[in-house]
Amino acid sequence: MNSIDALILAGSRGPTDPVAALGGVVHKALAPIAGRPMLSYVLDAVHAVPEVARIYVCIDPETDLAAIAASSPVAFSRIAPAPSPAASLMTALSAIDGTAPLLVTTADHPLLTPEMIRFFLERAPEAADVSVALASAETVQTAFPEGRRTFYRLAGRGYSGCNLFLARKPGAIRVAKYWRRVETHRKKPFRMAREIGFRILLRYAFNRLDLKAAFRHVSRLTGTRIAPVILPFAEAATDVDKRSDYELVSRILAARRA
Repeated sequence: MNSIDALILAGSRGPTDPVAALGGVVHKALAPIAGRPMLSYVLDAVHAVPEVARIYVCIDPETDLAAIAASSPVAFSRIAPAPSPAASLMTALSAIDGTAPLLVTTADHPLLTPEMIRFFLERAPEAADVSVALASAETVQTAFPEGRRTFYRLAGRGYSGCNLFLARKPGAIRVAKYWRRVETHRKKPFRMAREIGFRILLRYAFNRLDLKAAFRHVSRLTGTRIAPVILPFAEAATDVDKRSDYELVSRILAARRA
């Protein structure tokens, strides 16, 4: 693969976010975990991938990143966030010049490693407008049987998102626009169901929808090609949203350092 850009989404719900509160910081991405801010782990992982030419962090411009600078020497550019992840992705796709593919991940993914990213990039189809990393329920539950996680159930098999995407312009912009439109209906179940499609939702509800059919459907809705990439890494599906995640990830990072 030729050179790519990378975007780290670092949205914030302020100091009331449970992870920010645990770390005693104003922004979740700055929450210290195993001695370093979460964002610094992600920056290091992305920077270590040779294909990555430029790194962007979508974070509030007023956020003080002195702790990040002290923890990680990786250079990056800031992009101001929009009100939602989909809107932020749309903004970033428009703001970043050039046509290089864009690797997208999140700041609350401190277990991300260069090996995970390289595995994903090597298997992301070149013809796909957006590639989406997933891990199977079997992979995650075998590694972390004590964890409590919600999986997407597709024809009897469970999958978890890995907060890892590869977006190619211009198709990725259409996907982001569709995602944004669905987001606006999140408090209107009927409107959201209509956007997604009643028939496909029924198939999902009755466990008759498999992974390939689900991605074909969303590809048709957006007029693009969206492809799944299954990762064999349970840790790729482990981000930090709550106290139990924080404790699990702290143990894993401490073990890596040891």
